[in-house]
Amino acid sequence: MPSTLTSPPPASAISPEELSALYDQTLGNFTEGSIVEGVVRDVRPNEVLVDIGYKSEGVIPLHEFNHPEDLKVGDTVEVLLDRLEDEEGMVNLSRRRAELQRNWDRVLAVCEEGGTVEGVIRSRVKGGMIVDIGGVDAFLPGSQIDLMPVRNPDDFVDKTFEFRVLKINSDRRNIVVSRRELLEELRREQKKQLLKEIAVGQVRQGRVKNITDFGAFVDLNGMDGLLHITDMSWGRISHPSELVEVGDEIEVVILDIDHEKERISLGMKQKGQDPWENVLEKFPVGTRIRGKVVNVAPYGAFVELERGIEGLVHVSEFSWTKRYAKASDMLTTGDEVEAVVLGVNKEERKISLGIRQTEINPWELVQNHYPVGSRIKGKVRNFTNYGAFVELPEGVDGMIHVSDLSWTKKVAHPSEVLEKGQEVEAVVLEVDPNAQRISLGLKQAQDDPWASIAGRYTVGQKVTGTVSKLANFGAFVELEEGIEGLVHISQISDQRVEKVKDVLTPGQTVEARVIKIDPVERRIGLSIKAASTPDEEFKVEDSMLEGLRSGDDLVDLAGAFEDAFGGSEEEWHPGES
Repeated sequence: MPSTLTSPPPASAISPEELSALYDQTLGNFTEGSIVEGVVRDVRPNEVLVDIGYKSEGVIPLHEFNHPEDLKVGDTVEVLLDRLEDEEGMVNLSRRRAELQRNWDRVLAVCEEGGTVEGVIRSRVKGGMIVDIGGVDAFLPGSQIDLMPVRNPDDFVDKTFEFRVLKINSDRRNIVVSRRELLEELRREQKKQLLKEIAVGQVRQGRVKNITDFGAFVDLNGMDGLLHITDMSWGRISHPSELVEVGDEIEVVILDIDHEKERISLGMKQKGQDPWENVLEKFPVGTRIRGKVVNVAPYGAFVELERGIEGLVHVSEFSWTKRYAKASDMLTTGDEVEAVVLGVNKEERKISLGIRQTEINPWELVQNHYPVGSRIKGKVRNFTNYGAFVELPEGVDGMIHVSDLSWTKKVAHPSEVLEKGQEVEAVVLEVDPNAQRISLGLKQAQDDPWASIAGRYTVGQKVTGTVSKLANFGAFVELEEGIEGLVHISQISDQRVEKVKDVLTPGQTVEARVIKIDPVERRIGLSIKAASTPDEEFKVEDSMLEGLRSGDDLVDLAGAFEDAFGGSEEEWHPGES
């Protein structure tokens, strides 16, 4: 309580003893730490002189007054008596501490732990915010600002809210408050009310509270519901953020309610009609459509026909003539394409599309353009182990099998005869439009040298040739380009030959006699040792043919290849011998 200032009696009426007693009484009315009233005696540029009725005045900094511009001499103010006399004999007073004490007393009178107070958030501090409650600073922890973590606390500064008082420390004059507890209480009440009112099929207003990869959580003013990404749109979306943002006010349909687990499933696409309901009427088989590629997978591309309806173009339906290993080799997301509806499955929500069906199928024309036996010209486009592909003018490929590359050579790989980009002439051997296959022959476009063998070579004729290959059973001698004969090991010399390589070497020129001709099997048997026999004495003996026979048949040259080179004719490649 402020002290009461009384005017002393005239000095002439007071004895020295009475004056001393009155002075002691006056000093006894002042207690350090108490709030007293004082009178402003002087207002200076940076300080104010205040008289509290003590033997000396006190000096208070000017900035401790809320409105220093309105302060004038003679004003009565409340101050806190900090110290009666300092080292200079002055009274230490504080205007601000007096106001803080009054505010603290006033707040305590209306505030208790667990109670509710109103305050203004003034500033941010480490770990939370400072709240002004009737002139007293209270601490609001960051975790107690809102129900969810606050991303930008500055949005709350200078705003007024209600708070729950969590703790009061009178000794330290500390107050801790929470806004979150009040919001949670309100949330619980709203939740109870919501669960009473809500029903499947209702359309309700909500606010997007959080977004994840699988959907969005929507605040229904009482509890959150999950809007799954698959229930956001009839069409394809990659992420919920394509349709909604945090804070958006949206309308949703209640799809399911789990009262036990207190979970609500929401839908947004269910507000509109399912576009697949009349898909058969809108997109019958054979319809030509135009759409945008919305997704590309290795096996094909998804094309949006309209919002909520997509069709798949498989890689096999991209082109009549080109083979694509993966869809991205032809299409990318965002491409505009034209396609034809090949099939519709309403139950499984699938539509099959084809791009190649928008063009004339060249395979329907090739049978007329390329009858069997006709000659064609084209460029070698690619090789496989079993043949070469030749591109024809219509864009289709014909294939020349390795067995149809040469009449005379045993070709292991087409690169032995052809080069990529080389223009060749071939004969059409077979056309199968259903299997999309044209078989070509390169050797058939050339004369078969074996057709005239019987007219150029006879049994007993002497011939000269070059050793081309060695085998453990004999040697192959090239008589002319593409024509070889076999000299069995028993027909190399009159002397016994253990190893062919001891007698003959590749590239060596030798003279021999023809002892066997088989144009059908394309084989010629030769004898080097018979070349020294006079013509009039030469006669083909059965012993000469023993090496060329297996039972009643000639030695199989394919088997000879296998013995000679360690593998079958199909497996053998030049350079491995």
